[in-house]
Amino acid sequence: MSITLPVIDLNAILPQLILVVIAALILIIGLIEQIKRFIPFISMILLAIAFILISGMWESGPRSFSDLSAMMVLDDFSIFATLIFIAGALLTIMISIAYAESHAINRSEYYALIIFALAGMSMMSASVDLFTFFLSLEILSISLYILIGFEQEDLRSNEGALKYFLLGAFASGFILYGIALIYGATGSTAYGDIIGVISANGLGDNSLLLLGGMGMILIGMGFKISMVPFHAWTPDVYQGAPTPISAYMSTGSKAAGFIVLLRLFSFVFDDLRAEWAPLIAFLAILTMAIGNLIALVQTDLKRLLAYSSIAHAGYMLLALVVSGQTANASILFYLMVYTAMNLAGFGVIAVLAAKGERSFTLEDMAGLGSRHPVIALVMAIAMFSLAGIPPTAGFIAKFYLFSAVIMGGYGELALMGILLSGVSLYYYLRVVVWMYMRESSQPVIESQAALSFTGVAALCLSALAIIIIGLFPSDLLLLAQQAVLILQ
Repeated sequence: MSITLPVIDLNAILPQLILVVIAALILIIGLIEQIKRFIPFISMILLAIAFILISGMWESGPRSFSDLSAMMVLDDFSIFATLIFIAGALLTIMISIAYAESHAINRSEYYALIIFALAGMSMMSASVDLFTFFLSLEILSISLYILIGFEQEDLRSNEGALKYFLLGAFASGFILYGIALIYGATGSTAYGDIIGVISANGLGDNSLLLLGGMGMILIGMGFKISMVPFHAWTPDVYQGAPTPISAYMSTGSKAAGFIVLLRLFSFVFDDLRAEWAPLIAFLAILTMAIGNLIALVQTDLKRLLAYSSIAHAGYMLLALVVSGQTANASILFYLMVYTAMNLAGFGVIAVLAAKGERSFTLEDMAGLGSRHPVIALVMAIAMFSLAGIPPTAGFIAKFYLFSAVIMGGYGELALMGILLSGVSLYYYLRVVVWMYMRESSQPVIESQAALSFTGVAALCLSALAIIIIGLFPSDLLLLAQQAVLILQ
């Protein structure tokens, strides 16, 4: 009996290899006393190089890791997603430098874990097998468990980490059980094989197994993207985690979750859309409504942005219901814009946070427009964009997304999304009112150490991206459309 060895193409996982090597290198450099204080800057440089190298792989054509079983692929979809993740990680490190110094968490492990989480996100985007998807998700999740609790002396950080760990493990159990059910129904965990079985048999004789597996995976991923009713952890964990990590979770982790949902539901389970689309449409409405309505009464900024992130998950779920290139591209474009918007919002809080940070409320923002005009302007741009006010990128992203939903024949869903988005104007603009139209009876929480050059530079880059994408979105929209062609 002859044994056939698979032909391995390492180029197919080159983006992930680059990121893992960078993370390992950061850990090694952390052992060298003389240069360990330069670790954040080394991390930034290496990630910038990785961004350039991976962007050069665009249009290199789909490549599979193995000729026997794909497991992971290199295609424009995974490259586009990875570039979003790298940009988010790079900005997170920039806003982390002063924050980490003032909160005594400026260690090499902190930056290495950010990059390991980034590698997990990238692996999720490239996975075309349920097992590699699950392993990638665990790499991301374990890194985040540690990062959330990195402020060991802060009870809120410890509480947030414990909540996220317990609920995350519970969600992982749902996903793993869902994978087992889908394997039982189709006899494979490879996306291509599952598509073949569904195309040939539909639901077939194993309809309960297949639908149950899809439902279990949706529940598990619903936790990761803060979809109602699996959202309850979000405000508590975001409030307890170090602020830069809250920003990273609300952007990178959520983006990775939606990338997986796109691969699975718009590609693998597309022939069963009639079965799952009504459920996701209902959950999208619920997510938008609860996220926006509860955000109306929030005074703590991190909790406000947490409920805001829940609402934005609802908007993107609307487009997931719709089939086709335009709807899929609208989600990818929205994720890119959302990364810039949320990093700007959370970044302002991180830059202003003093040593021994307490809750950062609307009252603490009073008079910020006169005290720190540049930072206040960035926050205003972020709020305007999150609200979808032109000419910001948020307006273009919402316009493109809701247009895709309408063109897909779901005008009622789009109308509900637009109305609930209108509700958000109140709590976003309230932040701007406090910054420019209220005077504080006490100084804004701030420390000279926190107002660093890198932090302010990250905020300015985020704001600049919001404005430029809002004014010139065409090229990026075309790239997003090209990236999702593989899902058709």
